Amino acid sequence: MSNMKTVVNDGNVEEFLNSVSNTKRREDAMFILAMMKRITGEQPRMWGTSIVGFGQYTYQRADKSKHQWMVTGFSPRKQSLTIYIMPGFSAYPDLMAKLGKYKNSVSCLYITRLENVDLKVLEELIKRSVNDMLARYGN
Repeated sequence: MSNMKTVVNDGNVEEFLNSVSNTKRREDAMFILAMMKRITGEQPRMWGTSIVGFGQYTYQRADKSKHQWMVTGFSPRKQSLTIYIMPGFSAYPDLMAKLGKYKNSVSCLYITRLENVDLKVLEELIKRSVNDMLARYGN
């Protein structure tokens, strides 16, 4: 396995989340923590110093190096709550159209406040992405 900067470790998830200074961001993170535990059936693990991840899989890059990464996860960043949807968003246009106010990049969903999105749609998006990752990589 190739060395990556962000790897799973034994950091304390609850200590990390309790250290988030923005009260609203901390509350939203705790809500997502509970949602992801329920969806994945996994215990959360720290990835690096600021990402809470669930499950893991091995993937191979074009250069043939192999890496471990989380199946899903989140990070309570200063600007927004970042949720990791590892398959990306192109497979979920129906859900993205109904989600609400957000921004996204390749596999990151940026939400400033959970009140800005439909939580049932968000939960379905996370469920489908986790199921797609497990179907693709096994677990």
